[in-house]
Amino acid sequence: MQASPDDLFAYLNALGIAHSTVWHEPLFTVDQSAGLKAQMPGAHTKNLFLKDGEGQLVLIAAEAHNQLKLNQLHKLIGTKRLSFGPAELMTEVLGVVPGSVTAFALMNDRAGRVRFLVDAVLAAAETVNFHPLVNTGTTAISGGDFRRFVEATGHGFEVVDFSVL
Repeated sequence: MQASPDDLFAYLNALGIAHSTVWHEPLFTVDQSAGLKAQMPGAHTKNLFLKDGEGQLVLIAAEAHNQLKLNQLHKLIGTKRLSFGPAELMTEVLGVVPGSVTAFALMNDRAGRVRFLVDAVLAAAETVNFHPLVNTGTTAISGGDFRRFVEATGHGFEVVDFSVL
């Protein structure tokens, strides 16, 4: 069974991670969240669930305005060419649906099937904001707690400077 936002908040509490959530209408794109950014300080994110030609799964958390060049990304991270992962696979592995993909979904990947990459800009942020497993909320935690959360799920916290593309 996949985690709910309440499960996420309980997990964050158990890790001693302070968090705050703003609930809102569903947001599917970075552009749709522009108004929310004014209300919530910190780095806002875009998250991509990708699959390479050999089936390797990659989740990228990047600062919302970072331009990721998917046609060149594979060279930087050492994979085969990347494409967006199928919605059914995203739900199976991360327990979320398109529009709700988030680094917090790593808690659902208990088998460790996903390689997690973090944008260097986001990794350096004091506060980060992610959907809490659904796109009707945005949850803020500190940058240091973000790293602690990821490591607690058993995933690596691989920082990549996407600006070199």
